Amino acid sequence: MNLDDAVVLETFSNRIEAEMAAGLLESEGIEAMVMADDAGGTYPMLQFIRGVRLMVFKEDEARAKEILAAMAEAGDLVVEP
Repeated sequence: MNLDDAVVLETFSNRIEAEMAAGLLESEGIEAMVMADDAGGTYPMLQFIRGVRLMVFKEDEARAKEILAAMAEAGDLVVEP
């Protein structure tokens, strides 16, 4: 994924939640990438402090938000504001 063409869809408090959301989006045909500034996993506590970003292409943003909102509404995914 070229970051110039990507937007931050959501920010999660840990990598596990972000990876679950990315997997859900990818199962729906939307390419997603998880980015965390945690020193390559060496300092996982930085995930909570700085957040873990879920990135998608700009053209997929609206559909991806709908998918995550539907899953959050169903209680299958926790999306924090």
